[in-house]
Amino acid sequence: MAKLVKANEKIAENVVGGYKKIEEGVVGGYKKIENGAVQSFNKIADKFVNNFLTKEGESVEEAKTRLAQEQRVREEAGRKAGVES
Repeated sequence: MAKLVKANEKIAENVVGGYKKIEEGVVGGYKKIENGAVQSFNKIADKFVNNFLTKEGESVEEAKTRLAQEQRVREEAGRKAGVES
């Protein structure tokens, strides 16, 4: 009986090990695809900001910071207007 238990444990270990290898491969592949998509999106977004939203002498990062600040100001003004109405 002990032989059968040991054989079952070995089979279980092999099955779990195989599953983990497959899982790691799938998750790793997904992460590579996801990272590639995010990097591509960020490159496109940076080019758009650079071409259409930067002011003279302003870097893309400076423009993004300025735009985010302007958005916060607009949102705050909208909240205040909504409360006062």
